[in-house]
Amino acid sequence: MFKQSTAFSSFSVDDLQQAKQFYQDKMGLEVAEMPEGLELRVNGNSKIFIYPKPNHEPATFTILNFPVENVEEAVEQLTRKGIRFLHYAEPLATDEKGIFRDTENGISLAWFTDPAGNILSVIQAK
Repeated sequence: MFKQSTAFSSFSVDDLQQAKQFYQDKMGLEVAEMPEGLELRVNGNSKIFIYPKPNHEPATFTILNFPVENVEEAVEQLTRKGIRFLHYAEPLATDEKGIFRDTENGISLAWFTDPAGNILSVIQAK
């Protein structure tokens, strides 16, 4: 039954216009307004639905991961657009830029939040 289904992800925000501005202007994603909320179009075909929720509470985990070719460059570009990166201590200690580097497994990633407090990341895997 689900083999032929096209699944999609969704999450809530407390302010749709702030979310639209963030995802469109700061993240550079295509955002479509719909009667029920916003639709993010990632890489042309993947769609993510964002809906308003007055009593929204952000998740305590990463809701979206964006694979990038170079995490350093992504962090620099997003920082120039005003995005602040989260800093963590062990076991996932981040550097001064907010980048966690797992040299053993060849993974680098950095976490940040959208205006509603949802946690996102940019991730580079070698």
